[in-house]
Amino acid sequence: MLKPVLLTTLLAAFLSAATAAQGQNATGGQTTQAGKATLSKSDREFVEKAALGGLLEVRLGQLAQQRASSPDVKSFGQRMIDDHGAVNKRLAELAQRKGVLVPQELDQKHREKVDKLSKKTGAEFDRAYMSDMVDDHEDDVEEFEEATKEVKDADLKGFAAATLPKLREHLALARQINGKVKGK
Repeated sequence: MLKPVLLTTLLAAFLSAATAAQGQNATGGQTTQAGKATLSKSDREFVEKAALGGLLEVRLGQLAQQRASSPDVKSFGQRMIDDHGAVNKRLAELAQRKGVLVPQELDQKHREKVDKLSKKTGAEFDRAYMSDMVDDHEDDVEEFEEATKEVKDADLKGFAAATLPKLREHLALARQINGKVKGK
């Protein structure tokens, strides 16, 4: 039987080795015990922000299906469900390969946005939703443009670049529909 001092020493050596295996890699990203590189802190922050934004777009699109009066707004809401749902899936798969989990639920800030819009119906909802969609997609386009320049991970940078045209398309459509519903 091992003596307590020897057991403690062996345990400390094992924990030290395991901690080192999870340390920083040469690119600044974290590594797992298997040595697989994951994302840097700033890349993980982009993933989290993009995932939360995508979840919000889907949730608000569902709300638009229930509360909008304009067929254009309902159609836009469905497009957000379809397009952002697909983007969210691709992002989650990419993040998983990198050893990062994406949020599955909205955070407090995003839930408050849903709650605020859920109190509106008809033309009032249409105006508020489309105004939010313009603002959200302006922010999304800016964040994804920045990501194509700043993200360190090549796969994540490719994801941002591939998603950007769809976000620009959403922004143009949101502006068009917002112009239609603004005066109603």
